[in-house]
Amino acid sequence: MSATTRRLTTAQALVRFLSAQYTERDGVRRRLIAGTWGIFGHGNVAGLGQALVEYRDTMPYHQGRNEQSMVHAAVGHARQLNRLSAQAVTTSIGPGSTNMVTGAALATINRLPVLLLPGDYFASRAADPLLQQLEHPVEADVSVNDTLRPVSRYFDRITRPEALIPSALNAMRVLADPAETGAVTLALPQDVQAEAYDWPEEFFAERVWTVRRPAPDPVELDAAVAAVRAARRPLIVAGGGVHHSEAEDALRTLVDATGIPVASTQAGKGSLRHDHPADLGGIGHTGTAVSDALARDADVVIGVGTRYTDFTTASGTLFRNPDVTFVNLNITGFDAHKLAARPLVCDARTGLERLTEALAGYRVDAAYEAEYGEGKERWDAVVEAALRAEDDTAVPTQTQVLGALDAVVGDDDVVINAAGSLPGDLHKLWRARSPRQYHLEYGYSCMGYEIPASLGVQQAAPGIPVWALVGDGTYLMMPTEIVTAVQEGLPVNVVLVQNHGYASIGGLSEETGGERYGTAYRHRAADGSFTGAPLPVDLAANAASLGMDVLRAKTVRELRAALAEARASDRPTCVYVETDPTPTAPPAEAWWDVPVAEVATREPARQARERYDAQVAGRRRHL
Repeated sequence: MSATTRRLTTAQALVRFLSAQYTERDGVRRRLIAGTWGIFGHGNVAGLGQALVEYRDTMPYHQGRNEQSMVHAAVGHARQLNRLSAQAVTTSIGPGSTNMVTGAALATINRLPVLLLPGDYFASRAADPLLQQLEHPVEADVSVNDTLRPVSRYFDRITRPEALIPSALNAMRVLADPAETGAVTLALPQDVQAEAYDWPEEFFAERVWTVRRPAPDPVELDAAVAAVRAARRPLIVAGGGVHHSEAEDALRTLVDATGIPVASTQAGKGSLRHDHPADLGGIGHTGTAVSDALARDADVVIGVGTRYTDFTTASGTLFRNPDVTFVNLNITGFDAHKLAARPLVCDARTGLERLTEALAGYRVDAAYEAEYGEGKERWDAVVEAALRAEDDTAVPTQTQVLGALDAVVGDDDVVINAAGSLPGDLHKLWRARSPRQYHLEYGYSCMGYEIPASLGVQQAAPGIPVWALVGDGTYLMMPTEIVTAVQEGLPVNVVLVQNHGYASIGGLSEETGGERYGTAYRHRAADGSFTGAPLPVDLAANAASLGMDVLRAKTVRELRAALAEARASDRPTCVYVETDPTPTAPPAEAWWDVPVAEVATREPARQARERYDAQVAGRRRHL
């Protein structure tokens, strides 16, 4: 071996390389790959497994229980750190690899970085067919890892050791690029993992990836400024890009100078503190009355870091002003051009700063400020009524659970949710006090995300209380990382809300003619319907069996006490509460398109179709 090379296996070289990668933005440097989650099998135990032992002093290893969960944990970590740090996830060949597909899709849809390192078949085909190998009759180079291609922002199969060098560099480039990031997959044939090669020492040198803050093009900026200056009823829609760019202060400066109100997507909530005069809360199907009312009449909508999903646009029915125009400030041209907008392709913070400078002297009319201020005041009263419990000896409703948590959390606590009926209640009602407090994964709305994501968030923010809010349906999807929380000593809090079924989908089923069929956790009745008694399942006992401390609360008073005890604990703790199913959340202020059967024999479905036809008539394409 010469002085300029180092003989290592491919897996050893990869782990050593990853340990020397950093990001830097605004003078702050972080490890790009802060650690590796893994479950070992024959596809990675002798390669990456051995390499992680070899370099355990420089690459932290975290043992998971489910491959999808490990990806969720890594995503939670990346989001908490504003995409400036990521984690890797390694799995065996076969089911370990395909179990990661859901997590990879979640990461890519939400534009969050995660590095996936699945094992693969032998590149040499020495053992063929391999245990768990997919044999394709006409495409011999296909493996189950190819299912990760459409959900990855970068994919490569490393069939020779030397091929790792350009591929690893490309992987880091994509992970660190705010316009390109998402899931990155390097599929690693198990024989190549163990193969030795003379690696150039430069490959292991410390490398810093600058996270860029591109400025807006002057021509695009002039067009955007002209549109805003002509507006009488402008509205800002704050998306997740505000948080990723750490642009909250820049947004507040713009709003304070111009008086333009702000509505937020699920990912953007908390861009302004809830008690800021211009913060109107959520927008769209799960938005507030004041946000959606202003959106209907807005003449200029300024989207900042938003993807404009169907929930945000109310499936194309929300922005009704016939003359409405859009100005989209986004790091990606793909998102900036949506809704036929005037694009500002740039970093959110840089773009907002330039926009503020260029809008000097502009301010909305005092009457408009008074209008949305009065609307905000009315909505605040609605929120207070939904969260408040008049009788603290009663069984709490779901919104009262949120009220009890609101009374306990500190400004920097992190509240995590992803699926079920809770996202809608949270978007309407949660009073976010800091940029990172509200953590909703609603790009993929993946059941099972909350508990594993809480682990990644807790790793990224040690000492800060982290709350995973889960319904019984979500809990049953993926509770196993509770064991990991116990093993890793991560004092996450799980608030387990038991309402005996899929409450959100039950309501949607009823609205669309499905009559709540198959949405409750109950015994089958004689007619085949799920209308019998609730199942005798004790989820609190299950959480305890996995190692959590469990606190059971039957009343609002007991719930408040349990939440306070959980927050003070230094152990993983579950607060279990059965809720009163009486609806107490405000109804939806805007529509969401879920197509209804065009023909049916049952009356509920026919009535649902009539309602659907009336709503869909209001859809509009912005061209």
